[in-house]
Amino acid sequence: MKKILQLLSSTLVWAFYICTFPILLSAQIIESDQLTEFSPCDETTAISFGQTINASLTSADCQITGGSYIDFYAFNGRAGQQITILMNSSQFDTFLYLLDQNTVIAVDDNGGGGTNSRIALVLPRNGIYIIGANSFDPNTFGNYSVNLAGNSPPSSVKFDFDNDGKADVSVFRPSDGVWYLLQSTAGFAGVQFGISTDKLAPAGYDGDGKTDIAVFRDGNWYLQRSQTGFAAVQFGASGDIPQPADFDGDGRAELAVYRGGNWYTLNLVNGQFAAVQFGIASDKPVVGDYDGDGRADYAVYRDGVWYLLQSTQGFAGVQFGIASDKPVSADYDGDGKTDIAVYRDGVWYQLRSSQGFVSVSFGIATDLPTPADYDGDGKVDAAVFKDGTWYLLQSTNGFAAIPFGLTNDKPIPNAFVP
Repeated sequence: MKKILQLLSSTLVWAFYICTFPILLSAQIIESDQLTEFSPCDETTAISFGQTINASLTSADCQITGGSYIDFYAFNGRAGQQITILMNSSQFDTFLYLLDQNTVIAVDDNGGGGTNSRIALVLPRNGIYIIGANSFDPNTFGNYSVNLAGNSPPSSVKFDFDNDGKADVSVFRPSDGVWYLLQSTAGFAGVQFGISTDKLAPAGYDGDGKTDIAVFRDGNWYLQRSQTGFAAVQFGASGDIPQPADFDGDGRAELAVYRGGNWYTLNLVNGQFAAVQFGIASDKPVVGDYDGDGRADYAVYRDGVWYLLQSTQGFAGVQFGIASDKPVSADYDGDGKTDIAVYRDGVWYQLRSSQGFVSVSFGIATDLPTPADYDGDGKVDAAVFKDGTWYLLQSTNGFAAIPFGLTNDKPIPNAFVP
């Protein structure tokens, strides 16, 4: 407990987050004139799964309250991922921290045997995590190694039909009822499923990381699940708007519809039904995980105002956009939280939860916005579909133009853009 209090009470840690990861915290947490004292804390090293890093604690590293020194390592994790962190040293008694944004979520002293440290747990959310490689005793220096290991959890990326962590370019063709998929790993596939008047409802219904083909028709759901096969479920009414999402954080999407200001959900695993009144008849449903707790939140867009009923942080109302905008909420900054965003005449206006306001000119007024994470870096990319061609502005892989589809096809990543 003493070591935990040392880390949490140290303003060095706040300085580290503000200097190195401005996407994580607001600089209002600490006065700017204090930052100059903590220059060793603004350095962090990226670590990948399967990697071992050999390093040393020295007097040039960050010193926390209590007199011990610490190095920081950052990695991008996914909800449900089982990880193990090992810190070994033959020269001092090691101590490990794991931080989720500004919260210590795990510590260990001697769990690795002898004076070595080990943390093993399942990550609670998508996003950036920080490893603190520390000594148990003050003013202690020497060589050490840090190893990060983890499994490959099911992808949480929307419109990822082959579970490789990347959204797939894909269309539904009303003229023949076929889903055409250009999967980033598994390649091309065509699946006959649906009729021209169906509402597309793709989501991960069976928890294997693959987006499942699904349609909503006159109060009936038809699912072609990659793991558990076909299902037909009567749930809803003909005028409902399908909004399938993982409302309980179990890694599987629930059936959900929005109707006249009411939300109705059905858990396919346990049969549990829920009804929530939130919104009015003219609202546009914009479900998403706005508070980053791994559970979808009820949300609506109304004349330029976003109304959110967050599962952890409660109600919020945010003025952002105008009545004619197309809401395109998604996680554009990769922090695990859905960001408020609109598409207007070829411009993407985003209110990112960790980076603030961003505007991006990409597309024209008549394009269909198709935001998704096409390059698998954890950040949703601005993208549009126009006359059978996809234009992607990927956050890691840059611009791409991909001919795939016909003019009258429905781009699948546009399925939930009102």
